[in-house]
Amino acid sequence: MFTGIIEEIGEVTAWEQDGDAARLTVRAPLAASGAHHGDSIAVSGVCLTVIAQGHDWFTADVMAESIASSTVGRLTPGDRVNIERAAAVDSRLGGHIVQGHVDGSTTILSTEDGAAWRVVRLALPPGLAALVTRKGSIAVDGISLTVSAVSGPDEAEQWFEVSLIPETLAATTLGSKRAGDAVNLETDILARHVQRLLAFERANENEGVRA
Repeated sequence: MFTGIIEEIGEVTAWEQDGDAARLTVRAPLAASGAHHGDSIAVSGVCLTVIAQGHDWFTADVMAESIASSTVGRLTPGDRVNIERAAAVDSRLGGHIVQGHVDGSTTILSTEDGAAWRVVRLALPPGLAALVTRKGSIAVDGISLTVSAVSGPDEAEQWFEVSLIPETLAATTLGSKRAGDAVNLETDILARHVQRLLAFERANENEGVRA
């Protein structure tokens, strides 16, 4: 479990493909300093398990599902990634509940700078559109953010916006992202559960009608 508050920006040092899986090594001194075999670390929002570590690096296995549903499979040595260690039981929940279970990736449509902030508009995949609401929480590349605007349900192209404060621009990789760049999305867990419950409710109602 994570909070979406990024602790440091790491650097990819190795990506070793092995069939439909891979091993990823990241230089991240803070995360590595207290890492142990089996620990969970979120890499740009993707929860990975540490299998080896040194004083300033860690290695994790990446399974096929993570490669297919996130941007992690496109990483190459030198790329920067957002790093967050799993939340401690006694830590403050500064962001929101983030599982590290990415729903998918999307593309930044545009960025607009203000005096000390930046508005980023991102494409919203159709399958996730119902799970994103204005003032709701969303994780973008593992960063806990608040949705500041979202497209209407009748719009042909679905999108949402987040507003980034200077701290987010400086302390995460979103500060260097531009239109056309791909990022990972994780919607709010509560919204996902509600959607699932409603799907079963509708299915049961339809079954009752057929009976």
